[in-house]
Amino acid sequence: MISSKTSFIALIGDPVSHSLSPIMQNAAFQYLGLDLIYIAMPCKNEDLELVLNSLKKVNCKGLNITIPHKEKVLNLCSEISPIASKLKAINTLKLNSEKEWSATNTDVEGFIYPLKTLNLTKKQSIVLGSGGAARSVIQGLINLKLSRISVVSRNKSSLNKLIKNFEDQIQIQGLLSNDNQTQNFIEEADLVVNTTPVGMKRAKHEMNILPYGESFWRSLKSKTIVYDLIYNPAPTHLLKFSANKGCMTIDGLQMLVAQGLQSLSFWTNGLEVPFHIMNNALKNYL
Repeated sequence: MISSKTSFIALIGDPVSHSLSPIMQNAAFQYLGLDLIYIAMPCKNEDLELVLNSLKKVNCKGLNITIPHKEKVLNLCSEISPIASKLKAINTLKLNSEKEWSATNTDVEGFIYPLKTLNLTKKQSIVLGSGGAARSVIQGLINLKLSRISVVSRNKSSLNKLIKNFEDQIQIQGLLSNDNQTQNFIEEADLVVNTTPVGMKRAKHEMNILPYGESFWRSLKSKTIVYDLIYNPAPTHLLKFSANKGCMTIDGLQMLVAQGLQSLSFWTNGLEVPFHIMNNALKNYL
């Protein structure tokens, strides 16, 4: 029951009305018996610093940060974990003993959660897209010790920047989406990960399209695992298309839950909740 002693954790972003995080986090808080609630709080870019400073002074115990604030928030934290520094992006904050924001990024752990039981060591992968989500995915693939990571993007500038960001860890092959070589890479890939927003549930006509178009996927083989970070709709057009080819498919819901579990542990100094508690709450809602 919410009382005058109840504290809160908030999701900060713009927009946030579509977020499923309140559903799964409130289910976890209830399971753990915590006097906490989780809310989604829209925040414009120009208001971010004011909002973060204000939340230090009320009964806020922590935050999740989403688009478009994941990079800007770096400058507003007093402590930043090594993984968040490496990715240059933050998705989880909590107040430290000095009432300043301490920050981390749980997206890498979230991404690799459904891949941990698969033996991907020395395997070949393709990442679609070169935005912020691609950075977490690439770091996760490096941690899983894949032998080749290729990135396909429409944006040459962001592609080059992404490759440079990881040059001290691995040599990444970058390709533009209209490069004919992509067909060879698709054919040889053991894992393809979509980090683009193509196929997300927005306008009806946008849901039934594939990243980079139908012809891009013509050499996809049944041995390939296809992982789409999008979880709404479930399954996406890409995952339905891939399943029809005989591929193993993974949607973004497991990543969403797994990164949420890591955030919860960060806020509560190590408390854990079973994966199925948050996962079932989402499935029941959807």
